[in-house]
Amino acid sequence: MATFLYRLGRLAFRRRHFVALIWVALLTLAGFAAASAPTAGNTSFSVPGTEAQKAFDLLEQRFPGMSADGGTARVVFKAPAGGKMTDAAHRNTAQKTVDELGEGSEVASVADPYKADAVSKDGTIAYASVKYKVPGMELEDGTREALEDAAQDARDAGLTVEVGGDALQAQPETGAGEIIGIAVAAVVLVITFGSLVAAGLPLLTALIGVGIGVSAITALASALDLGSTTSTLASMIGLAVGIDYALFVVSRYRTELAEGREGEEAAGRAVGTAGSAVVFAGLTVVIALVGLSVVNMPMLTKMGVAAAGTVAIAVLIALTMIPALLGYAGRRVKPAGEKSRFLGGARAARKAASSKAEPKPNMGTRWARFVVRRPIAVLLLGVVGLGAAAVPAASMDLGIGDDSSLPTSTTQRRAYDLLSDGFGPGFNGPLVVVVDAKASDGPDAAFTEVSDRIKGLENVATVTPTAPDKAGDTATITVIPDSDPSSVTTEDLVHAIRAAGADIEADTDADVLVTGTTAMNIDVAQKLNDALMPYLALVVGLAFLLLIVVFRSILVPLKAALGFLLSVMAALGAVVAVFQWGWMADLVGVDETRPIVAIMPIFLIGVVFGLAMDYEVFLVTRMREAYIHGEKPSQAVVTGFNHGARVVTAAAVIMIAVFAGFVGSSEAMVKMIGFGLAIAVFFDAFIVRMAVVPAVLALLGKKAWWLPKWLDRMLPNVDVEGEGLRMQDDRAHSSGSPGSGDAKGAGPGEEQGLVKV
Repeated sequence: MATFLYRLGRLAFRRRHFVALIWVALLTLAGFAAASAPTAGNTSFSVPGTEAQKAFDLLEQRFPGMSADGGTARVVFKAPAGGKMTDAAHRNTAQKTVDELGEGSEVASVADPYKADAVSKDGTIAYASVKYKVPGMELEDGTREALEDAAQDARDAGLTVEVGGDALQAQPETGAGEIIGIAVAAVVLVITFGSLVAAGLPLLTALIGVGIGVSAITALASALDLGSTTSTLASMIGLAVGIDYALFVVSRYRTELAEGREGEEAAGRAVGTAGSAVVFAGLTVVIALVGLSVVNMPMLTKMGVAAAGTVAIAVLIALTMIPALLGYAGRRVKPAGEKSRFLGGARAARKAASSKAEPKPNMGTRWARFVVRRPIAVLLLGVVGLGAAAVPAASMDLGIGDDSSLPTSTTQRRAYDLLSDGFGPGFNGPLVVVVDAKASDGPDAAFTEVSDRIKGLENVATVTPTAPDKAGDTATITVIPDSDPSSVTTEDLVHAIRAAGADIEADTDADVLVTGTTAMNIDVAQKLNDALMPYLALVVGLAFLLLIVVFRSILVPLKAALGFLLSVMAALGAVVAVFQWGWMADLVGVDETRPIVAIMPIFLIGVVFGLAMDYEVFLVTRMREAYIHGEKPSQAVVTGFNHGARVVTAAAVIMIAVFAGFVGSSEAMVKMIGFGLAIAVFFDAFIVRMAVVPAVLALLGKKAWWLPKWLDRMLPNVDVEGEGLRMQDDRAHSSGSPGSGDAKGAGPGEEQGLVKV
């Protein structure tokens, strides 16, 4: 591996014009495809294999005119104090509004509140239901304006009017947080490298990679049904790993320059060593993201594959475009330890020349020595701290989300509250019972039996009359619970209806299915819970095998996996504490506490696992490199931190800044994932990898690097540490051939037919 990548790095350095042209052409092509692609519509949300989805599909088949996926709006009227919606004046105003609402070309139907029994018992609140022919996100601006104008006309007549539903749903906004995150990353890079040019390279290549990835997603969005959340998450992850992967290659390049090697040779060695770590780190992220497909939820699969594509692009750019740009930069990228003249490099050089004392150990070295001296105390403190942070995760409530989680300043939330006040807490979460009596000898009798059985259940407020289709063999029944949509009592009612349906099916051959937002929430949560263990087994298992090959050890990959579990559980605990419990919610712009978006935890687990393995590979590879070159295990830990701690710290700070930038998004899932990833990187990089990992390695000693001989013979030698390059150096020096520091001389792998990969 190291030898192959070494050759690739030197080739990219020499043929930099060609490499740069290829990437610019790819960016241009992707941008052109995105600009000419049709506008993507609203992403369909489906959960194959669940009863709620099966019922939804049956509704589309048997009731084709009802526009099951069309947008909806509920225009809620409230009479002024002392009045009622049944008063003549208020009734005329409401009916006039209904007439206005029905005029649009995209309107499928409007239900008059006085004909649909949509007036509260006390007569103070009424609502009109509007159904559209197209999904809410696809409505034309004129349709939304007509809805808002009709509501405003009723307000002008003296009524309180609010609008709920998804008809007024807008595209999510990310805010200025992304720009702030990139700005923080730029500052960290300048501090880390001491050079504006070196700092600019990771930013430039990361933006190019994200540009290609997001443009490709945009171009395919309509054809593949990709939503705005997909591109947002792909840009979030692609930007973070793109900067980090480039950072590691540039950092190693500067180290090679400091050891006296010329530009092309230094670039080749940087790609051969740090590039090997980038490849395996990227592979773990890709495995984790593509592995999301085991959940069998199309939306989650698409997000995972799209994000994995941007990670793959980031890896390729780090291996090819970075060495090419280093060729353009030339002497403007300084060796490690040197700063540019603009940032005080000349002053630092004079100070170093005048000082005869040995250089002071860096912070990473001092910290590693402290951990090696007190491994048990550091290990206990880290594990207990993360365990405490993980406690709230045990109280996690999952849901898809509805208008109840929106800020009270929005008309959707106020409409939700008015409906709850007027019609009960369960009104905003109706259950739709679909009775498929096609195989039954008496469909009408089956419909009646289902309705009667539901009326006899606990926690049922209202059961609407059955509404059969044209063929008369399928009917819908709307059930309004007595309890809140997210309550355990409502969940018990869903299970009770399904249990009753199983008995009815045995008696009448009629299939009874329950759907609706509330039922979908329950089914999604159950499906994700069922998929969690297989997903963890697949992802952790594959990555465990991959890390055995990289580190040639059993205990190091095991430690890496256990450390990941600590950090991800602590991150989920923090998400629950902030978004569900409301702790420090104001700091991240959370206006209302809410259940955790159902697909967020498993997506977070997949991404965090990949990122956790990034730091494991980058940091521990340096330790193994020192160990196999003869250092004692404890000293190898210190050496690994001496070389890698500064860069890993910078990489972690950059990732935290980039992810935190997405907390400003108006999209609940993006906000949660941005916060979750930022806090997870903090936990994993600064507690697990910087404290727990060196403590465990110090306690294990040589046992950490143990591998059975039979397994050692079976595993391929991927040479991540660049041992093949060192061996070739030794051969070159012993034979008197040109040194590896000569860029014009034959480099490792180019002499004596070295083919080790």
